[in-house]
Amino acid sequence: MLPIVRKMSSSYSKPFKYVISIAVALVLMWFSFKGVKWGDFMAGLRSCRWEYILLSMAASIVAFYVRGLRWRELLLPIDPSIRRITAFNAVNIGYIANFVFPRIGEFVRCGVITGNSAPVMDSSPAPDGGNAGQEKHRLASYDKVLGTVVLERSWDMVTMLVFLFCLLVFRWEKFGAFFAEKMWAPLEESVSFSVWWLVLSAAVIFIAILLLIIRNRKNNAFCSKLFSISRGLLQGVGSCMKMRHKWMFFAQTAVIWSMYWLMSASTMWALPDLDALNIVDALFLMVAGSLGWLVPVPGGFGAFHFIVSIALSTIYGIPFGLGIIFATLSHESQAITMAVCGGGSYLYETLFRKDRKQ
Repeated sequence: MLPIVRKMSSSYSKPFKYVISIAVALVLMWFSFKGVKWGDFMAGLRSCRWEYILLSMAASIVAFYVRGLRWRELLLPIDPSIRRITAFNAVNIGYIANFVFPRIGEFVRCGVITGNSAPVMDSSPAPDGGNAGQEKHRLASYDKVLGTVVLERSWDMVTMLVFLFCLLVFRWEKFGAFFAEKMWAPLEESVSFSVWWLVLSAAVIFIAILLLIIRNRKNNAFCSKLFSISRGLLQGVGSCMKMRHKWMFFAQTAVIWSMYWLMSASTMWALPDLDALNIVDALFLMVAGSLGWLVPVPGGFGAFHFIVSIALSTIYGIPFGLGIIFATLSHESQAITMAVCGGGSYLYETLFRKDRKQ
């Protein structure tokens, strides 16, 4: 009876989480667009210089491809057979998966890599003393690939924080108020002393469970499986130390974020009413937009529009409606690019990829 209840609970929890995520996105979209004058909105779109939007979309494709190349640098120590096109397709498919359910794309792209990884025979001895030699597993196992994603995303977070730090240090008089009043103050109000005790307790419990798993990994099947998954994750994260061309990883990171910067600047150049803004302002909008994509709603809808519009209004005194036009052009052009690239990559992997499971 218990397994059935657990299965039913799991089947209901996923749709519930999806509904909550969609509801949050709709609420944020409503807050973003509730004061928009649609006549002005359409007039703003008609004044758009669309060649700059095309430049932004081209820059996003370059960013997707270089992201695939950078991820491949982490995957090669695990499986040298991973191809560039496979890593690129996995990144694209992950992006469109995020439109279905936030953050699921990171897991989906791991599955694409594992499915394309070279199969190897299990040479461990069978329980009867013979040679098993029958069971196949993938060289890039799912847990190892997931570890590389954790590492890659960690580097992106560090990069974004570096940009944020530079903005606050060198342009505090201009950008500091926005982050202090609109970002930090609400966070500070929502966090109490008791929450930090809760975090500390959770950390202690986590360490205790980890030690328990390590201690019982040889005589308990469940602990053995958890230990294997954890080891795979650590091996994936540790692949950074085994990269042959570490400098390439950092150079590719610079290219990726330069493309993000160009995407922000191109969208800014597309609107004549934003001609007074400069390249540093584009950097600020890139960081603010990145925070919008981090909100766990499908495809960043609503959250991106709200945060970027608030940023333009607070820092530059730009009318909220104009900020919505900028946010809409920026987000929707990237969403269309993700959909096209993701759809093409999915068709490639489904119809044209050589089957490597044999």
